[in-house]
Order: sequence, then C-alpha cells, then structure tokens
Amino acid sequence: MTHPKSVCENWFSTERIGNNLYLITEPHYYWWNRANLWLIKGRTQDLLIDTGLGVSSLRRYIASVIDKPLLAIASHIHFDHAGGIHEFEHRAIHAAEAEALRTGDSYEALCKPEQGWVLPEHFEQLPYAEFTVEQYTLTASEPTQILQEGDVLDLGDRAFEVMHLPGHSAGCIALYDPLAKDLFSGDVIYDGELLDELHCSHIPTYVASYERLQNLPIETVYPGHYKMFGQSQYQQIIGEYLEARRQPGCPSELLNQNC
Repeated sequence: MTHPKSVCENWFSTERIGNNLYLITEPHYYWWNRANLWLIKGRTQDLLIDTGLGVSSLRRYIASVIDKPLLAIASHIHFDHAGGIHEFEHRAIHAAEAEALRTGDSYEALCKPEQGWVLPEHFEQLPYAEFTVEQYTLTASEPTQILQEGDVLDLGDRAFEVMHLPGHSAGCIALYDPLAKDLFSGDVIYDGELLDELHCSHIPTYVASYERLQNLPIETVYPGHYKMFGQSQYQQIIGEYLEARRQPGCPSELLNQNC
C-alpha cells in the first residue's frame, strides 16, 4: 500500500555562496536531475541563471531579495532549467532554442510523458496538493532577449560573456566572467554523468565545445547540477570526455557524425 505524498512547506531552499551570489535548489525533487539555480546580484541589474521546474513560484520565492531589474536566463530549454522562466518579465534564451520556448515545446524540453524524464517517484514531496506529473508541461513564453555567442551581460559591477556551447542541446550556453574567471556552465560541464545521447544532443559538437573550453582560464565552475569545482577538476572532466568521445582522424570542426 502506497501512502499519499505530503505537500512540502517550502519547495525551494537557498544557500548564500558569496555576498552577491545565491544558490537556489528544489530539495524535494530527485537529486540526479535537480538543477542549480544561480541568483547573481549586480549593482544595476540582477541575473537569474535557470529557473527550475516551474512547479512552484520562484518569482515569489526570491521577491524579497530582488531590488532592481532582473533578467532570467535559461541556460538551455530542458524542463529542469527553463520550467519556471515564464514567470519572469525579462527572460532570455539562446537563439537556437527561442522558438521552443515561444511555443512551449515539451518535446524539446524533455518533459512529454512518453520521454520518461518526469516521473512521480522523482517527487519526494508535492509542490501543491493537486500536482501530478501527467499535467506537467513547458509553459510557452515569449523570450524578451535572444542570446548569441559573444553577447555581454553587464550587471554594473561585473560582466558576463555569453558562450554558445552546443552538444548537450543545440542552444546550450555558459556565462563567463573573464575577470573572476568564473564559469556558470549550465549543462555544458558538471561533475556527474554527462548526457550526450539525447535526441537533441550531438557528440562531435560536444567535443568541439570541450576543445574550446580546454583553453579557457578558469578559477571556479558554477554548474547546472551537483557541486561547484575548480580548475583541476574542470580540466579532468574535459580530458576524460575528450578521451572517451574524440575519434582519431575525425576533425571536430567538420561536425560529422559519420566520422
């Protein structure tokens, strides 16, 4: 006999990482797919990198700490990162996945029931009493800013460069602060099982993105999943991936799956 799940008191939790950096997570959701949501407070603008599942109001949750314009960014379209972005007035995503957000494309977001990524057992507690995974979809919302490689997001006291790093999905981005050598990496790189065989993934493209990242000066990576890490672990993850996936005699710039 299964017992009904209880409704959680607080869907989100927050850890203060630094004076102007907060890590928000959804602790009642499956740890393996639980995204890191990064709130960066700047002098003239605040930045929210990823918005979680969208099953509880992140906008209301962070309202008390927001005192200036906020730009919410989806590092890519997948449901665990872009599910809550519709709540925010200013929302940005890379051009390659803007249409999927605009139309609420649950297939590209990996949350159609038949894809098997959103399951009842992934919710230890419920965000609200009537919640069921069968009704879960990506809410369509119009991007107010389309991100491209090389765009600069200026917060007044620090600036981030948009890096388009596809492979996991077509619109994956990371945000890089060249002064602090900080990388907010989304699902491009994290210390866990890297997913590169999804319908939206392309391994030669992922290899090319990692070859590019190999030469990036890094102090700290703030990933889309699991724990933060530094330069040594960063290089190890990249090296192991390239060793496993790079094929001799196959120039990655050709991006040819038949190599």
